[in-house]
Amino acid sequence: MKLAPTLAALALALAAPATAHAFCGFYVAGGDQKMFNDATQVVLMRKGTRTVLSMQNNYQGPPDAFAMVVPVPVVLKEDDVKTLPREVFAQVEAMGAPRLVEYWEQDPCAPEPKYDEIAKSGAMPMPTAAAEGAPADDLGVKIEAQFTVGEYKIVILSAKDSTGLDTWLRREKYTIPADAEPLLRPYVESGSKFFVAKVDPQKVKFVGEGNDKRAQLSPLRFHYDTEEFSLPIRLGLASSPGTQDLIVNILAPQQRYDVANYKNVTIPTNIDVDPKMKDRFGELYAALFDRTVEKNPGAVITEYAWQATTCDPCPGPALDQSHFLTLGADVLDGAVGQVAPYGNADFVLTRLHARYGKSMTDDLRFKAAPPIVGGREIETGGQLEQGARSDSINNFQGRYAIRHPWTGPITCDKPQRGRWGGPNGADRPTTSPGLDLAHAPRGGLQLASAVLRDVPEIDVRVNNAAAKIDGAGSPSTPAPATPPKATKSGGCGCDAGGDPSLLVGFGLLLRGIVRPGRPRQRRAR
Repeated sequence: MKLAPTLAALALALAAPATAHAFCGFYVAGGDQKMFNDATQVVLMRKGTRTVLSMQNNYQGPPDAFAMVVPVPVVLKEDDVKTLPREVFAQVEAMGAPRLVEYWEQDPCAPEPKYDEIAKSGAMPMPTAAAEGAPADDLGVKIEAQFTVGEYKIVILSAKDSTGLDTWLRREKYTIPADAEPLLRPYVESGSKFFVAKVDPQKVKFVGEGNDKRAQLSPLRFHYDTEEFSLPIRLGLASSPGTQDLIVNILAPQQRYDVANYKNVTIPTNIDVDPKMKDRFGELYAALFDRTVEKNPGAVITEYAWQATTCDPCPGPALDQSHFLTLGADVLDGAVGQVAPYGNADFVLTRLHARYGKSMTDDLRFKAAPPIVGGREIETGGQLEQGARSDSINNFQGRYAIRHPWTGPITCDKPQRGRWGGPNGADRPTTSPGLDLAHAPRGGLQLASAVLRDVPEIDVRVNNAAAKIDGAGSPSTPAPATPPKATKSGGCGCDAGGDPSLLVGFGLLLRGIVRPGRPRQRRAR
């Protein structure tokens, strides 16, 4: 799944292999060829009424003039729009992606480690319509602004009538989808403006050959003030013939978000899986997500909600102030019509995953949501925590584990079983994010044979009878026997007694200030 944060419609194709990616707007080509949006990722920053929207797009289509159309709530000015480096989106994707963690049981006779938990914390002609500010003939379309940013020639339009806008775009040689007018209508009627970013192919790099040739475009970022926090996705249906998957990354100071107008569900997490899944994690997660959607049709799935400057386990470096400034913290503060930098690094990263089709009746409308935890190497009630629950801090992730029990000699009288870490006594386990999930194989894996515990929230029961992983009939490895229980472990990474629920709560407060990647060892289930 090539995700990348941004304005246009995100689309992860955790959908069926033939599924097209989603986009907040639609792509329009200069020729008589169909163009479907490929992989687009969106990152939204939100504080007060200020929204900063960043999008990265990989287009697949004719290598001549093409553009994208996105509804926006206000007229954007040149200073409101900029291009970004592509690398920042890969960083956001890796941080929020589901992760596969490989653990090795440590020597049961080795001394208990002591952890120091200290807080540190060119030139392409513009449209041939009238000059800026003038109406486009009698179609009710007005060019509110036009300017150049990077390889983009940008026009901001307003329209009095969706039919007029449809006609104007076609007259300007944009081959827009045949069914675009009904999708444009609700945005025109609500007073939205239209951000049309036309691309000069002489200023971009194309990769691939033939039908696979695509433009590598600079990501776009723009900001605006509006009371409503939403993402316009219905227009993207014009660029796709079927079901679409959309990934939305939201960064907000000390705040998680979910959707206000659709059902919210968290992805099943903290599931130990068959070791054979090490090389099939994308396929495994695709099956898990598909099953979750099947059991919760129309729901938006929360896959991640965590303080953006920390992670545990970490698939790579956490986000830092440089990432936040790139994605919009430099303009996140200030009164309406003014901008000022937001200097704190207290952002929560929320990752939402939606699947939808032609029956979609509304855009995604977001609301602030209370903190949740889940998907951590923490025990409650004698077993690894399952699902998501409310708490005072956001610590939720899609985490899946392969465990290798200790097979060496035990030479002490009181072995401490169930302490997990990296290979050969290393502190840190191996952590791999699930990337490029759009291209994962589908339909060839049975969840009941791949997971080592029941997943009741999606009605999956472990196949204990000589479970088979694939059509070739490879037998799955049975779950290792549960090792003897050690002293109860608190969330702070050290053993302690007392009420487990109080210890976990205390541990979560510490997790917010422990150095990113600090190793922790806990018991297995």
